[in-house]
Amino acid sequence: MRRFRERLGIPGLVDVHTHFMPERVLAKVWDYFDSAGPLTGVEWPITYRHEEDERVALLRRFGVRAFTSMLYPHKPDMAAWLNSWAAGFAARTPDCLHTATFFPEAGAAAYVRAAVEQGARVFKAHLQVGGYDPNDDLLDPVWGLLAEAGLPVVIHCGSGPAPGKHTGPEPVARLLARHPRLPLVIAHLGMPEYEDFLALAGAYPEVRLDTTMAFTDFAERLAAFPPGARDRLAGLGDRILLGTDFPNIPYPYEHQLEALERLGLGDDWLRAVCHDNGARLFGLAEPGGC
Repeated sequence: MRRFRERLGIPGLVDVHTHFMPERVLAKVWDYFDSAGPLTGVEWPITYRHEEDERVALLRRFGVRAFTSMLYPHKPDMAAWLNSWAAGFAARTPDCLHTATFFPEAGAAAYVRAAVEQGARVFKAHLQVGGYDPNDDLLDPVWGLLAEAGLPVVIHCGSGPAPGKHTGPEPVARLLARHPRLPLVIAHLGMPEYEDFLALAGAYPEVRLDTTMAFTDFAERLAAFPPGARDRLAGLGDRILLGTDFPNIPYPYEHQLEALERLGLGDDWLRAVCHDNGARLFGLAEPGGC
């Protein structure tokens, strides 16, 4: 991994899709993966089942200079509490981009505004786990606020690994038609509806996609990326962001980098995806700079 970074001439990796959350919540997530639940349906061993401090140390050892604490509610009256935890985690973990979340409920706009005022830099929305329509009227002021603030939202909206009631490109297309300046980051490249979400990125300049699990051996067995879409992927190289799903991945961290490298899209593309695009999106200063 050090050789990978040195060859690209980057000061580190910017990983926009890593998970840190309260320990009892994370334990339930791991239990779910262990049970091969209906949203996965496959064996999914957690590679980095470690204590929080060790997981942070591992990311630093991997050369990750900025990462997120993707967390998400699955029911009402949970998001504000998660946001409070995430604010504390970011305060004690300076290389974590302060992350927040929301759910369609009364008061969502108020606690999202509070998170923005407290310094949140990225939000997470999970349509599959939350089971909600992004076009719910309760969320309209939330999307408007985030669009106005220019804060990115990493949104799990693709139908992989199993479809949900509100997953797929159509709900997101309706959302973007109402909020065209909303800076969405489509998680997992929109797996398995890759081409539909790449087309949305082509139509909306503020839409980006993260690479989380895409192109890995594990994901290719479940939902292979269409070879015919590779040119479009290359053409959107300034809006593709590195994501990994660490620690909840069934393979070593470096395999995500290997999977991107073997696409053969060149070092300039890799440099942008693994560092420059994320650094620009979040305004990260050069190491040692101001």
